[in-house]
Amino acid sequence: MNEQQRTLVLMRHAKSAYPEDVADHERPLAPRGTREAGLAGDWLRANLSPIDLVLCSTATRARETLACSGIDAPLRYVQRLYGAAPGTVIEEINGVPDEVKTLLVIGHEPTMSSVAIILAGAEGTDTAAVDRIARKFPTSGLAVLRVSGGWEELEPSTAALVEFHVPREE
Repeated sequence: MNEQQRTLVLMRHAKSAYPEDVADHERPLAPRGTREAGLAGDWLRANLSPIDLVLCSTATRARETLACSGIDAPLRYVQRLYGAAPGTVIEEINGVPDEVKTLLVIGHEPTMSSVAIILAGAEGTDTAAVDRIARKFPTSGLAVLRVSGGWEELEPSTAALVEFHVPREE
């Protein structure tokens, strides 16, 4: 990886439960979600450079996804990631310091798929992966994008979507 190249991982939170009388923001993970978040963390550790920073939605299911993944990295909980528009997520990424080489963002659908598709398009983009994301971005899904240049320069069609991994497909 050259000095200017960075890795952005967009992760949809793991499968959540739907307990009665629990507000959407507070919904916890389902047992399947706990297992698949662990598989996602295993995959990240086996296939990517160590995560330098995590931006995570404040929703309970997103926070539990991170905890179950076993990813140990500096962390920012970001209220704006819950219910965010794609542009809001990109703004948060644009504010990440350039010392961060591998960034993990844990959020929600339909935003994570939209951000991945909006950012993809640079040379090296796997168009089959873009098509898969356009069809469905399952819980615990991981979109891996290569970013050339600094985070503040990231804008539509400037990243290469190089992989889309769904842990339960192992």
